[in-house]
Amino acid sequence: MAGHNKWANIKRRKEAVDKKRAQVFSKLARSISVTAKNDPNPATNLALKAAIERAREYNVPNENIERAISKSAQSQNLEEIIMEAYGPEGTAIIITATTDNKNRTIPEIKKILKDHDAKWAQAGSVTWAFSKSPEGFEAGFPQSISPSSQEKLLSLFESLDDHDDVNDLYTNAQLQ
Repeated sequence: MAGHNKWANIKRRKEAVDKKRAQVFSKLARSISVTAKNDPNPATNLALKAAIERAREYNVPNENIERAISKSAQSQNLEEIIMEAYGPEGTAIIITATTDNKNRTIPEIKKILKDHDAKWAQAGSVTWAFSKSPEGFEAGFPQSISPSSQEKLLSLFESLDDHDDVNDLYTNAQLQ
């Protein structure tokens, strides 16, 4: 009865959960490092304070948060980039990422978009439909899409979210 070992199944599930958790922790740490680049004091840097609070919501250990802040002083080459795309039925998508090499990240994101029948958009062609709020971007013109397009969009978002450099995803599609 191959494949029916209870402990092997538990081990595989735990490995998958741990991998996803580690990926979230690294994204949050990278976000903290970028926001701490100019001012490592959360009392005076409100963006850093918000990034730390978000990390604490995901139960990131204080040691990891401190390490990310100290790492920001050492590595000044991290930068935050905002990318724009069109998804199924012309839905607007904004992708925020933190990277140390945008010449690597941008082509990888373009490939993910192409694999999911989404299209890269020029800077400014999508952001006009969103307003910038403290937590990110908010759609100014929500768009309803068919259930099949919703599935395609969610599949695209899963693939983008699996990319290490991607922080947040925003869309004007009304998902149900």
